[in-house]
Amino acid sequence: MIKFGRSTTIRCLLFVLLVLTSNSWAQQRPPILEKIAKTYGLDSYGQIEAIRYTWNAQFPGVNVSRTWEWEPKTTKVSYEGKDKDGKPVKVTYMRSQLSSQSDAVKNQIEPSFVNDNYWLLFPFHAYWDTGATVTDQGMHKLPLGKGSAKLVSVKYPAEGGGYTPGDTWDLYVGKDNRIEQFVYHRGGPKPPHLVTTTWAGYKKAGPLLVSTEHHGKADGKPLTVTISNVAVRLAGSDKWINAQ
Repeated sequence: MIKFGRSTTIRCLLFVLLVLTSNSWAQQRPPILEKIAKTYGLDSYGQIEAIRYTWNAQFPGVNVSRTWEWEPKTTKVSYEGKDKDGKPVKVTYMRSQLSSQSDAVKNQIEPSFVNDNYWLLFPFHAYWDTGATVTDQGMHKLPLGKGSAKLVSVKYPAEGGGYTPGDTWDLYVGKDNRIEQFVYHRGGPKPPHLVTTTWAGYKKAGPLLVSTEHHGKADGKPLTVTISNVAVRLAGSDKWINAQ
């Protein structure tokens, strides 16, 4: 019989604990989550050098349009829109160097980038954000209109993660693993607290599948979010591929 020293035994126990913890984490992430992400182009996401798009929102008293160009690998962001006074703004910054940016970038533009990017790429964020708790709740009635779909709930911890800590995103997923509708429950105190919209107007930009039309309500008021002028630039090319 082979005997191990105390330090070796402790290392073995820690290794076993790590493996068990990793396996437990993997079991908590339902398989549907990866299927959704792959449907939207996860396997080819590494080919994308840059993404550009315009995020538009119409809400009672609000009409917003923001244009972004983003390089995921370098973290470079170019923004074009308007400030709170309605004056045109153009800014380019590195997300990896956010602490050195102006207050306007840190407190206004970057939060807007995160919001708009979640609308564009939430299937990826749900897969990447490993701190979120994801549950497959089976078939449920759609919140808007008739029909049913698989409900996949993505809940972020109160201490951090997601667009705001404590957010919950309920995804209603069709048989083709595309999101048909979603319900966003905001974890923070700022409105809107409850957003329910469709996911429609699907288009492909290179390997990327995006939903460009979202119609529904925010805190009971009509909301329309559209994502226009979507295009991607792939590695080794200087040409943009427009969504169609």
